[in-house]
Amino acid sequence: MIKLTRLDGEAFILNADLIKYVEQRPDTFITLTSNDRIVVGETPDEVLQRTIDYQRNKRLVPEDCAS
Repeated sequence: MIKLTRLDGEAFILNADLIKYVEQRPDTFITLTSNDRIVVGETPDEVLQRTIDYQRNKRLVPEDCAS
């Protein structure tokens, strides 16, 4: 699970396993495996880093993986 922020400043927790892809246009849109979309205040790079950290915590991504 990763903590993100909606554009109105409201924080929420997202199951990162449900992320299909992330795009910037200019806001950051996250498309989930259900094809639902969420707009967040974080940059795509921040979402990526939080997702990598989440996967590392699950021990699915080795510690030495380039960030």
